[in-house]
Amino acid sequence: MVKIGFSAPAADHGWMAAITDNVKKVSSSMKDLQVSIVEGTNDVNQQISQVETFINQKVDAIVLLPFDGAQMTDVAQKATDAGIVVVNVDRVFSSPLSYRTYIGGDNYGMGVSAGRYIGQALKDKGVSNPKIAEVQGIASLPLTQDRSKGFSDALATFGFKVSNQVSAEFTADSGEEVTTNLLQAAPQLDALWNHDDDQGVGVLAAIQNAGRKEFIMVGGAGSANVMRDIKADNSVLKATVIYPSTQAASGVLLARLLVLGKGMADLKEQEVPKSLTLYSAVVTKANVDTYLKSAFES
Repeated sequence: MVKIGFSAPAADHGWMAAITDNVKKVSSSMKDLQVSIVEGTNDVNQQISQVETFINQKVDAIVLLPFDGAQMTDVAQKATDAGIVVVNVDRVFSSPLSYRTYIGGDNYGMGVSAGRYIGQALKDKGVSNPKIAEVQGIASLPLTQDRSKGFSDALATFGFKVSNQVSAEFTADSGEEVTTNLLQAAPQLDALWNHDDDQGVGVLAAIQNAGRKEFIMVGGAGSANVMRDIKADNSVLKATVIYPSTQAASGVLLARLLVLGKGMADLKEQEVPKSLTLYSAVVTKANVDTYLKSAFES
């Protein structure tokens, strides 16, 4: 029996709630896994205490999505020094010495995927000087900055750029507020990318309240409600780009392989890779059924 401890931040967001739910699902599906899932917390000291408890319990592996990667590095190093396999999920620790394997999404890649989709769609329409809006999450966060840079870089390959940019706070209320202001400032748009599908509930509400239909909208992260809207095809929302909520569940499976001394079956190498960055796929009406089954509710 492989004993694994799992800790993550509080489930105060649809994506984060799905992180733990997916860990529960994969844990119950494997007969040789015993996963201890502690209550999610945004208190760094409490999360450190959770990891120290796992160390004292002498678990085989710890799968950790830290509230703050830098502040959790020392305790991750302590676990590694104790001979415990540490899998770092999403928010990276300060030192690569503190974990065996990292798995996470690609924020820059999210922006690239959104930018390529929008750029190609506008090119296909023959739009030469488009008005493109961007609704960020919290602007000060590195992940937001990475998403924006990827978006800008991808648009630039088409000769396009962002004309209107606003920042929300990853919540529906903030998304609706900033998008209402954005639409008032931009009477004509060709496309809009919203970084986060949870705040996208408010973004789409603002668009519908304003009666705007002249542009296409792309979401971010991959929520089930957004995918259902894409499938229905009765709004401006035409696509979303994935930031996988399955990554911690995959982290548990990687931890199992590491403890058992196994590699990844379809690779030639005998060992699990040190780092895995997950691809940010574009979900459209054409492929939505493939992704809907693993989407999170927002």
